[in-house]
Amino acid sequence: MAQEITVLGAGMVGVSVAWHLQQRGYAVRLVDRRAPGEETSYGNAGIIQREAVRPYAFPRDLSTLLRVAPNRAVDIRYRPLDVLKSARPLFGYWQSSAAGRYAKIQPQYAALIQQALETHEKMIQAADAEHLIRREGYLEVFRTTAALEAEAGLAEQDQQYGVEYQLLDQAALAQREPHLSTELKGAIHWTQPWTARDPGALVKAYAADFVRAGGELVTADIQSIRRQGQQWEVSTGQQKVTSEQLVIALGPWSAHWLARLGLRVPLFSKRGYHMHYASEHPLHHWVMDAEVGYLLAPMQAGIRLTSGAELSGLETAPNFAQLAAAEQVARGLFPLGERLEATPWFGSRPCLPDMKPVIGPVASQTGLWTAFGHGHQGFTLGPLTGQLIGQMMEKEPTAMPMTPYALERFFTE
Repeated sequence: MAQEITVLGAGMVGVSVAWHLQQRGYAVRLVDRRAPGEETSYGNAGIIQREAVRPYAFPRDLSTLLRVAPNRAVDIRYRPLDVLKSARPLFGYWQSSAAGRYAKIQPQYAALIQQALETHEKMIQAADAEHLIRREGYLEVFRTTAALEAEAGLAEQDQQYGVEYQLLDQAALAQREPHLSTELKGAIHWTQPWTARDPGALVKAYAADFVRAGGELVTADIQSIRRQGQQWEVSTGQQKVTSEQLVIALGPWSAHWLARLGLRVPLFSKRGYHMHYASEHPLHHWVMDAEVGYLLAPMQAGIRLTSGAELSGLETAPNFAQLAAAEQVARGLFPLGERLEATPWFGSRPCLPDMKPVIGPVASQTGLWTAFGHGHQGFTLGPLTGQLIGQMMEKEPTAMPMTPYALERFFTE
């Protein structure tokens, strides 16, 4: 009889973990309060970011801090009370963003990103999801020559991690995207990333393949988690499910459940917003307005405008001012049409102070595994995370040393 495993969380990460474990012959149960791909995985930009070898650092230069402080920027906003509540992990984030520490973190982060395309490819083919994928990269556009040249310099350094790109001047950019503002100075075309025309649908396709292959999907609220003898017991109110192994892949909600097991994880949230628009003009690529901090994506549902990050608690009421500010700027970049939804979507990204996820077993809790904290890259790194969890469970070699991603790093420093 196959060993039973329960995976909590049906976003890109949880679905990918469940898929990989099911492929290895385990009897896997995937549990979430909502259907697959309907939380954070639904509302992202839909980019599998092979170029993203530089994790998002906390701004440390005075000019950025002064720009962000009035809380009116498009790229970064914050809720003062939530910042106070998360002061300790945010301070750790600030420390990790110092040049010396960041230089040690980046190779560990890049080692994950470098595996993103291959691990998605296996799942895309198995799930027959090619119709959702475009393999044309995306454009990062710039309003000033200085900013373009600065990013080009970083891109050149990123080549050590296998990153590929093209520099586009004004004329070349206008040829690629004739409906963008003519005031743009140029762009970097990141050529390797793949994009999903409906990110939530891609997660659902992966989940459907998991179910077709014999996996079990349970849609219910989690009420409690506890260790009962040699088993983990998860109560949903409707039923109790038990298994020898339990994987927590609940994104920003993971810290809540680990705290109930006596494990305090310094997780904090970055919230994002999006809205879809009807446009009479085609947008051929995903377009990041680099110096302002939002992205336009030609999704199946319309042109999706995604906001920058808001430091905000999970239960804090939404504030759509950041999205409105992004929309105002975006209308000067590209001719957006009318809004297609009555209310913007919002969701939260799970972030950790050192910008790396936690992937692997919990040393102090037999049979307990973690797979969360991917920050901006859960959509990109979900399949790799599933592959790594499967390899670690069966004590197989992994593509990189896993100690840098262990949960225990937060309890030993």
